[in-house]
Amino acid sequence: MVEQLDSLALEFKEKIKNLKGEAEVLNLKSEFLGKKGKVSEILKGLRNCTPEERKVVGPKANKLKDDIGDLVSLKLQEFELVQINQKLEENKIDLNNRESFWFNKNKSGGIHPRSMIQREIEDVFLSMGFEVLDGPHIEDEFHNFEALNIPGDHPARDMQDTFWFNDPDSPEGKKHLLRTHTSTIQVRGMRERTPPFRFIAPGTVFRCERTDASHEMVFNQLEGMMVGENISVGNLIYFMKTLLKEIFKRDTEVRLRPGFFPFVEPGFELDIQCLICSGKGCSVCKKTGWVELLPCGIVHPNVLKSGGIDPEKYNGFAFGLGLDRLVMMRYGIDDIRHLNSGDLRFNTQFSAF
Repeated sequence: MVEQLDSLALEFKEKIKNLKGEAEVLNLKSEFLGKKGKVSEILKGLRNCTPEERKVVGPKANKLKDDIGDLVSLKLQEFELVQINQKLEENKIDLNNRESFWFNKNKSGGIHPRSMIQREIEDVFLSMGFEVLDGPHIEDEFHNFEALNIPGDHPARDMQDTFWFNDPDSPEGKKHLLRTHTSTIQVRGMRERTPPFRFIAPGTVFRCERTDASHEMVFNQLEGMMVGENISVGNLIYFMKTLLKEIFKRDTEVRLRPGFFPFVEPGFELDIQCLICSGKGCSVCKKTGWVELLPCGIVHPNVLKSGGIDPEKYNGFAFGLGLDRLVMMRYGIDDIRHLNSGDLRFNTQFSAF
């Protein structure tokens, strides 16, 4: 039996050399190791062997099975490498050939519309003397709530369904979470600066919300803040109207109505007339003809204190802009889910690289 196993090993090595496809390799493996394979047929004779013979034949057969398995794996890897090289050859890009690279109109990508709008907004505010700040996605309770005049027992926390992290051993009992607004960057910005200052803070935020045509769990905001002496609501309205005119390239109909936000007092909701339906009512504006776009107001004294600023000497305004909704208004997109779909066909509708 030992000689038969040695013979099968040589036979398998010779046969596998000339195979040209994955199916052939698998069939050969089955021919030798299958239930009715050549190795199995030999091993059926073990019942007639003495214990001493079994001690020799058993390990020999197991080694043969392992060797066959290794040879099969190597052969399959060879075929896979050939296929990969063929695909690379067929789809290779010659960086010196404009026809095969992104300069080819039919193969060009597109900048995401959100990125386009964000860059435009940043340029507008930079031209008005604002800085552009960034901050972490994972925050603690202080920066996300407490510093913004939202203590643990404040009902405003119920307005934001939060993704919390399980960190019971965090210092001072500060739980961590995915930030629910970019106002957290305002807190960090205040604590790092001395008035007067002005800055904006674009970024991604996270809330556990039901997804529909105008709501997503992951979306984008842009916060802004201006702090100095004798800042008024008039300053706020001026900057907001300037922004909207630059973005929409025309005057837009807006309305300012009272709104409650713990971090501003007084607080306002700045709405724009829905540009999807021109105020007639649609799924985006929930049939009202108006879209909530800009919560804003005069910064609450408690927020200034949390930022290390004397509210007796300084005041300011703050606003939060829904970037995704602004994009939808600008380009007539009727469903926010398109923005995070990852569908390249969506991006190619916008300007190319």
